[in-house]
Amino acid sequence: MLPLCISVIPWGILAGSMAIQAGLSFWQSIGMSAIIFAGAAQLVTLGLTMAGASLFTIVVSVFFITSQHFIYGLTLREFVSCLKIKLRLPIGFLLTDELFALSEAKKERSELSPAYLIGAGLTFYLSWNFFSLLGILMASAVPDLGKYHLDYSIVATFITIVVPMVKKISTLVGVVVSLILSMVLSYYHFDSAIVLAGLCGMFTAVLVSGLLKEH
Repeated sequence: MLPLCISVIPWGILAGSMAIQAGLSFWQSIGMSAIIFAGAAQLVTLGLTMAGASLFTIVVSVFFITSQHFIYGLTLREFVSCLKIKLRLPIGFLLTDELFALSEAKKERSELSPAYLIGAGLTFYLSWNFFSLLGILMASAVPDLGKYHLDYSIVATFITIVVPMVKKISTLVGVVVSLILSMVLSYYHFDSAIVLAGLCGMFTAVLVSGLLKEH
């Protein structure tokens, strides 16, 4: 998890600084990272808030952005369903894109355990909150923090997650379709461009997998 924690440094700083810029107080900004603990959802929420979006728009946007957690939960259900509730709840709270990617790698080698999931997840959680706090403190100390393009860390982080998981032709095709569609639709200012591109990529991957009879 530590390499992913390094990559989240600018992302956490951006989330913390944006919270202050959006008008949240010091403790509200800390609470947002500590309670919500969802980088993309936090950034989108703050961005929409600063743009004057309605509560309905924010809720719908965050729902679609974080909907992949349903898939994560279903994928890990077989493993966690036999665990006690005191283990399932922290695993569910700490489950992020990064932790899911690591859990899949461990599951293939039969090395997955509750201690691993909670330990790796907690490491990322503490790092996220530390760097968010740093961003909160920097928001007033460093002028015009947005000009440093810290949001690029989001792209870099997801690249490191996606690339190792591309092991089949169908997955590669799905990723390429999602990538191209997201750029094209965003260029033409389509609403929910990323969500639509992701759905098309998944549909294409399933179609190609069926045609190639992958297992």
